Amino acid sequence: MQQIFNFLFKNSILLLFLLLLGISLTLTIQSHSYHRSRAVSSANAMTGYVYEQMNKVQEYLNLRSQNEALAAENAELKRLLYNTQDTANIPRLKIPAGVGTYRVIQSKVIKNSYSEHENYLTINSGSSDGLTKDMGVVSSLGVIGVVENTSRDYATVISVLNRKLKLPVKIKKNDHFGTLTWNGKNTGFAQLTDVPRLATVVKGDTIVTGAESTIFPENIPVGRIEKVYVDKKTNYYTLEIKLFNDMTSLGHIYIIENKDRAQIKHLEEATKVDE
Repeated sequence: MQQIFNFLFKNSILLLFLLLLGISLTLTIQSHSYHRSRAVSSANAMTGYVYEQMNKVQEYLNLRSQNEALAAENAELKRLLYNTQDTANIPRLKIPAGVGTYRVIQSKVIKNSYSEHENYLTINSGSSDGLTKDMGVVSSLGVIGVVENTSRDYATVISVLNRKLKLPVKIKKNDHFGTLTWNGKNTGFAQLTDVPRLATVVKGDTIVTGAESTIFPENIPVGRIEKVYVDKKTNYYTLEIKLFNDMTSLGHIYIIENKDRAQIKHLEEATKVDE
């Protein structure tokens, strides 16, 4: 208490000056409309600035929930897109959730390997979300891989950067099919083989998933042709494909369920037995 009295005594002149200044400013503002309007304007500006900064902080803290909401919306849009005959056009009418060949499930990559010859992803969705083996996995840019194993809440995905994965794809402009594999060298590129030399291919052509795949819808982007090699022994092309996805940096992803896949596989297996 004594320290407070000492402070007031030592600074009594300054405190008296500030008190009188405050009183004079208050009287001036109250008695003159111009000064009053300027004071109100300054107060509003200060309040607005504080609110703006608070809003920026709140928006930053809400980024995670906003990203989750956007990812869920993208999943619904992709489901609508994959269930149209022409994937270049979005349907005008909303397709009910239980209708359509494809179902899309939102998920996120929590672990990503890309330095091995056989790379896998771990995602935070599992059997409780409806995931099973051999479901397709994509991002907003294109194909990522195929579900390999599932637990209740998680799943592993065999990546495009895995030498075991063989993905049927096609050249978009002419529908010539081939098989996409990875040679284990560059994380930005995969190799397309079994494309006949009668096909017209040039650098920059787009590679997409083919109609023969029972895992992915047709025309999902994969990459672009970067280099063209000719195998003179087999009379087929080997194409170097620059992947659309940066496989070393993956976040929100989408799992695609083909509801007709089991029926198609059963029919194909029964046909082989009959032969």
